[in-house]
Amino acid sequence: MKSTLNYTHFNNGEEKTMAEKDRIYKCLNPVGIELPVKTYPLAPRLDTLKGKTIHFSITGEPDITIALDKKLKADYPDVNWTQKKSYMPMPVFLTEEEMKTTDAVILGVCW
Repeated sequence: MKSTLNYTHFNNGEEKTMAEKDRIYKCLNPVGIELPVKTYPLAPRLDTLKGKTIHFSITGEPDITIALDKKLKADYPDVNWTQKKSYMPMPVFLTEEEMKTTDAVILGVCW
């Protein structure tokens, strides 16, 4: 980046005018190095929740989701709810059979 900044500098009572035309400024990018990320398209939305199987997977502090679990079951009684809870940061993965029969997943990480 080139600068065409003109300024007046006072040194020991003497006035000096300086033109900085070829000064190069080097600075670090605060973002850092961004590595490429493989992206996947979103799954299509379900047309209805009635009769669907939705898996509720909670990690971290699963006990704080008890109210949400009760609310979802009360608001959507026609949904077949399944759930797995873990106190670890990694979710408990669905088995191959569960993947075949599950229509949607809600993953919550609570800390």
